[in-house]
Parts: sequence; structure tokens; C-alpha cells
Amino acid sequence: MIDIRRIFISQLLCFLTWQLSAQSLQTDLLIIGGGASGTTAGIQAARMGVRVTILEETTWLGGMLTSAGVSAIDGNNALPSGLWGEFREQLHQHYGSPQAVATGWVSNTLFEPSVGNNILQQLAAKEKQLQILFNTSWTGIKRTNGRWQVSFIRNNQPGSIEAPLIIDATELGDIMAATHTAYRTGMDSRQETGEAVAPLKANNYIQVLTYVATLKDYGAGTDKTIPRPAGYDPGVFRCCCANDDPYSGNGGKMNCDHMMQYGKLPNHKYMINWPGCGNDYPLNVIEMTREARSKALQQAKLHTLRYLYYLQTELGYKHLGLADDEYPTADKLPMIPYYREARRLKGIATLGFNHVATPFDQPEAYYRTGIAVGDYPIDHHQEKDPAVPKIDFSKAKVPSYNIPLGSLIPATTEGLIVAEKSISVTNIVNGATRLQPVVLQLGQAAGALAAISLQQKIQPRQVAVRQVQQALLKAGVYLMPYIDVPKEHPHFAAIQRIGATGILRGTGIPYTWANQTWFYPQRPISEYEFTQGMLTYYRDARKLAPTGQDLTPAFLIKIWQTAGVTVTYDQLATAWNQLQFSTTLRDNLPLNREMAAVLTDHFLHPFDIPVSFTGAIQP
Repeated sequence: MIDIRRIFISQLLCFLTWQLSAQSLQTDLLIIGGGASGTTAGIQAARMGVRVTILEETTWLGGMLTSAGVSAIDGNNALPSGLWGEFREQLHQHYGSPQAVATGWVSNTLFEPSVGNNILQQLAAKEKQLQILFNTSWTGIKRTNGRWQVSFIRNNQPGSIEAPLIIDATELGDIMAATHTAYRTGMDSRQETGEAVAPLKANNYIQVLTYVATLKDYGAGTDKTIPRPAGYDPGVFRCCCANDDPYSGNGGKMNCDHMMQYGKLPNHKYMINWPGCGNDYPLNVIEMTREARSKALQQAKLHTLRYLYYLQTELGYKHLGLADDEYPTADKLPMIPYYREARRLKGIATLGFNHVATPFDQPEAYYRTGIAVGDYPIDHHQEKDPAVPKIDFSKAKVPSYNIPLGSLIPATTEGLIVAEKSISVTNIVNGATRLQPVVLQLGQAAGALAAISLQQKIQPRQVAVRQVQQALLKAGVYLMPYIDVPKEHPHFAAIQRIGATGILRGTGIPYTWANQTWFYPQRPISEYEFTQGMLTYYRDARKLAPTGQDLTPAFLIKIWQTAGVTVTYDQLATAWNQLQFSTTLRDNLPLNREMAAVLTDHFLHPFDIPVSFTGAIQP
């Protein structure tokens, strides 16, 4: 169960410390935004020994998972990577079982937003190096003598904080803009990105946002109908029960009761985050001031209230009303909207559709630098406006994928790491990387990168890719999205490391709403297949003449020799026993992919060979 008292005491101590000190602070790592990525970045960096401060405008942690009410996790059910996996396990413990959170058909993991916030607060409270300043809005930022100075307002009192390194974990990439860091917005041109599914010409259109509502079932016979909202037109919502779902198998038609089960949460609550004729709302507030945003978002709120009124009056769900025990807001709506798209960094690596669709066929081997994984398809919520270019998602199918470390690092600005939805990806790819479990992982990677950068007193762009990946592996993070080698597997880390070299590659499959990549650990491997993989790292392997026969220990020893590593059969036998393979070793044993990967990792350590941020092997 969640220890509310511990969270309260932690917040109280933080408040008292604040009151006793001058409002001019210093920290090692400053994270602006306590959303999905900001929270995990802070936890990871603190676990690595760095003094961290998070500035968060609300009283909650979790951003889109909690404060925005998007409490139905999209994707990564089979990839419980790092802190995303920890968070999910805490949900399972709170509600009693994995089945207890599989309450709606859109997701395997649904929860009450307040519960999600409490879990994240509890995880954060365990980290003594982590300080969180709630009710804190940053107001200015400048860089002097290699350090950032950030001014803010907290509880209506001005203050400032200084740090050598900042993570932009804001919902819309506001720190990028304030620091004049290069970024993109809107849809990219296919002529620039090489993405056949992108529009011919670039434009400023972004995905629609949603002001989510969390409803509660107050029981049969109860009338929770809200007052008729201004401008209400029932015709706007008439088609909500016939939404088009390309994977439904029944022509996309569904009845209204089925629609409502979409986001059914535990304890008789419902997440209302419905596309099409629901509460999606076309509004671009990215370049607005904070005040202008707040005013514009009132229309998004009003649209959601109109949809709620339609559900209550036209569809008969009058017993469902705004939950009175979720958000600490006067209107009982979430604190922030669900932004699907933000500014996108111009980073030292930009992940495009082609890298995701065919990662091993690109000039950049970004897969070697992976720090987060995702399996959700490319999914854009677009306005029904003929002026907006349409994306043919039938041509945008991808397997599961990983995200390169360089997508978090600006091409120019020093002392800055970017997380949340603002990483360096194309508009097309943002449709997959924007989802909750991916953003949680991006934050964790940003925290690891920041910790190493600070500890070594170097810029993030100077940090070794493999060092960040090794820190993440230690934290149970997937570098490669192998669905058939879970992190409980005894050789998980070794297979992840070999996969991140490309010596042995997975097979990606686009598959409905949960794309896949299979390593096939038990599949036999031929001399030829293994040699081709070795050649990507060890050119002298070409001296051998491999056949299509099964790979054997004898050939393995021979090809390792071409890489400059001499291993005797006795040494191999000793390692075999240490690694606890289930099969008895013999000279002519046909090796499988797991054996080849684990033994190569054990004796050659190819993962230790440095790679650049493009994945190029460095001498």
C-alpha cells in the first residue's frame, strides 16, 4: 500500500528547509518539469549520487500520466523497462494483481491518476539526493560562466536557483525556446527527412490536444448531469460511438457501452480521452505565453464539458460525473491538458521513420546507441480539416524500436539535456515516441546521462554512449526491444549488449497495437550468419570461409582468434559451466543464438568498443 504519511513528511521537511533558507539555491542538476520524464530523470540521477532539484508547477508528479489524466498506459506491456517497470509493479501491488489494472480494453494497465501520483511521490521520497519544489513556476533563465541561473515563483514568492546542468522536462519544450536552442515544430517535409509517409511540404500543424476528464460512477439512479455548457451542439458528437478503429476487425463500428469501456479505470471510474467525435481539440499553444495558453485552454476544457454533457444527456450516462476524489482543482478537471506534440529538438541525432522501420539498413546505426524502447505504432490524432495533410498509416507500420541517446542532446547548446516529448525525432516518429512508458524511459536515460556528465565534469555530448547504456542496463532498462528475452532472463544483460553491437540482430514485426522484435534465443545459428555479424566489428573474420552448417564450439573458438582473442576448449568449458547453460558442452554441439551471444559477450566484450552518437564504431 502507498505510505501517504511518508510522502507528507517528506514534503513537510522540504517546505521547512525552504522556509529556513534563503530563496537563492544551488544544485548539481536542475530539472524543470516534474512530469513523466522529469520525475524519472530525478530519481535515476539521485540514485547515481547526484544532488537533484525538480521545479514543478503543480502539487503532483507524473505529468501526462497523472496531472493530465492519461492514466491508461499505451504500449510497452511486454517491455517493462526500468522505472516504467517499477511504476507498473507498484500499481500491481496497490490494486492487488496485474488483472486488477486491466480494466479497460485500450490498455493492460489502467489506474486512478491520484494513485499514480502517490506512487511516484513515494518513489521520489526514497531518494535523499532529490529535492522537489512544488507550486513552482520558472520565470527566467540565463547562462553565466558555465552555469545556469533560473528565476522562479514559488508559493507567490520569488526565488532563484543555480546549476551547471539542466534537463528540459517541460511539457512543450519551453526551456529550449528560452535558451535559443534550435528546434522544429509541425510536420516535416519528406524532401528533408526522406520519409515517404511525410507530406511533401512542411507546415506548422501539430496533433490535437485533449483535456481529459476522469468520471466516477455514482450509482444507478444518481443524476450527476452538469449544467448545459455554453455553445453546446450535440451534432458535434453524434458519431462518437462509431469511431474508426483500424484494428477492430469489425469495420471500426462499436456501440456506446463498448466505447465507454475504452478507458474504464479501477474503482468504477472512467478516463474520457476519446478521439474523433469525442474530446480531442485542435489547438496549438506552443509559442504562446503562459497567460495566453491558460486563456486558450479554457476552450479545450469547455469542449470536454460539452462532450460530458452529451454523454450524460444524449447517451444516458447521467450517473457518471466528474470524480470528486481525484484532482485538487476547483473544476475537478486535470491540472494540465494532454499535449501530444511539442517543440522537437534539433539534436546530434534525429530519429526518423526509416530508422524505426528498417534500423539495420540506414547510414546511421542509431540502434547501437539505444537508451529507451517502444512498441506502440505511429499514431497521430489529427483534426478533420481538409487543409491538413493526411498520413497514410497503412504505409507507416513499424516494428518495435529503440531511441538513440543523441536525440536527447542539443546540436549546439551546452549544459542542456532535453526529455519529455521534445526529443530530436521527426513529426512522424513523434506519433510513437510520445507515449507514457517511452517518455518515462527517456527521463531515466536523461538522468543517467546527466549524472555521468556531472561526475566526469564534461558536457553531455562528451559522455561515452556505452557508459550511459551500462548504467541503464544496471537499472533494468532495455536497450533493445526483445520481446522474448525479458529482464528476468539470466542472460538478459549479455543479450542486450550483443544486440546493441549488431553482431546478432533481432527480427522486427509490425503487429497491430503492440509491435514486436524477436531475438529468437533458442534458434540455431549457422557459421555464415555468425561470421557476417562478426565482420561488422572484426574485419579479420573474413579470413575464414564459413558454411551454412550449424555454428559449433570449434568454429566459435576459431573465429574469436581472428578477433585477437585466444580461447582454449578448457576455458570455454569452464565458462560454459559458469554461465549455466542447460545443455552439456561437446565439440560438435550445434549452438543457438543465446549461446553464441552470451559466450561472445563473455570472451570478446565487443560492447566495450566505443561507438559514436551515430553508432559508428570508434577505434
